[in-house]
Amino acid sequence: MARRTRHSEEPHMTTALHLARPEDLDRITAMVASFHAETGIEMTETLCREALLPLLEGIPHGCAYLIGPARAPLGYVIVSFGWSIACGGMDGFVDEIWIRPAVRRRGIASEVLTELPKALAGAGLKALHLKLDRDNETAQRLCVRARFQGRDPRTLMTRRL
Repeated sequence: MARRTRHSEEPHMTTALHLARPEDLDRITAMVASFHAETGIEMTETLCREALLPLLEGIPHGCAYLIGPARAPLGYVIVSFGWSIACGGMDGFVDEIWIRPAVRRRGIASEVLTELPKALAGAGLKALHLKLDRDNETAQRLCVRARFQGRDPRTLMTRRL
């Protein structure tokens, strides 16, 4: 996967993407806990760390990026990889994206969702998907700005194992 991307038209933005590594575990765990607290996701810190560490160690099923300065990130984005015949090969799902509340509404998420597909396409990804609540108009506008499109009227269903 690409190590860093940067939007060249806005050099004042600090939204470079840095592939997270094992030494970032404490930093990203704290951000995930903040995201989960905001969205009502219940997860123990131990389970969270167990889910994150393989991504940081390079497991081929996904990756985690820190957004902004690596030592003081503005947020994170986690992508999981899969395979889709309809999309022509490897695809990815943005599992989580979170920006610190103090720096929201500055175009950071838009920039990330514009640059991330470019980096992943260079690694062979054919499509990038996002799941969002149908009533979240802010997220829908963000996705449209980043050139994501509604794919079909299907509903994602999950069975936890």
